[in-house]
Amino acid sequence: MSMSSFVSPITRWFDTTTGARVSDTDLDRVDLIRILPFILLHLSALFVLAVGWSPVAVTVAVMAYLIRMFAVTGFYHRYFSHRSYRTSRIGQFVFALLGATAVQRGPLWWAAHHRHHHRHSDSEQDPHSPGRNGFLWSHMLWLTTRRNFATDTSAVPDLARFPELRFLDRFDILVPALFATGMYVLGELLPPAFETSGWQMGVWGFIISTLVLFHGTCTINSLAHRFGKRRYDTEDDSRNSWILALVTLGEGWHNNHHHCPGAVRQGFYWWEIDVTYYVLKGLERIGVIWDLNDVPERAYQPSQEVRT
Repeated sequence: MSMSSFVSPITRWFDTTTGARVSDTDLDRVDLIRILPFILLHLSALFVLAVGWSPVAVTVAVMAYLIRMFAVTGFYHRYFSHRSYRTSRIGQFVFALLGATAVQRGPLWWAAHHRHHHRHSDSEQDPHSPGRNGFLWSHMLWLTTRRNFATDTSAVPDLARFPELRFLDRFDILVPALFATGMYVLGELLPPAFETSGWQMGVWGFIISTLVLFHGTCTINSLAHRFGKRRYDTEDDSRNSWILALVTLGEGWHNNHHHCPGAVRQGFYWWEIDVTYYVLKGLERIGVIWDLNDVPERAYQPSQEVRT
């Protein structure tokens, strides 16, 4: 293989719009060169054996997980994918920045794939249906293919009209790189009394928290379509799971969500814990967001419920 054949995949580490055309038969193959950073991120977790741990580093990792999980669920999912509330253009950009720290690609890519999932949920065209392609594919392998790498801007014309969002989507490695650097700098700046370091903070605050965040998010694709209870007889296999709801700050009420995807709230009843919704209500109170889409009354009609 010539050196020039590596140029396109490597440049796509930095600019997602570059890349040569490939045949249809190659579209569903894992793009090994392109996902090399993804593989290295997993392997780099082994550095924890060298840097050890400290209460401060672990606490920062937990906080980084919670804040970025909220950014994924509250911003990437409920705002960019479903537009379940409104905000200003500045607020929208800040939401995109925070979501980008999760290392789950850009806001346009995330929203485009999620909208496609809702249109074709658990059908042949669903890229991550566990019932058709198995657990491992639905959990993570689907996003390593060339077919699912590109951003389908035609699916998100409402978002693609903003150049700042297109920039974040095109250079989706930029924000994670800055976030990782910030974690290292934080560890170096903290006084010795905190008993941490730049490398330790980088491993815990960025690498470990990012990996747990990634796999926690992916459980909604893989597990929430296989395990749990079905309140509504939707045309897919979505299910409700209180365990996944705790892990993902509310996304585990997945059958509820597929029944009413435009609702900002996914835990429809008071006992269905939905932390993301609670935080969004707080942002509404201080005027950061507004016009939140309530759960429609039809969701509470007994005729709508088919428990399995």
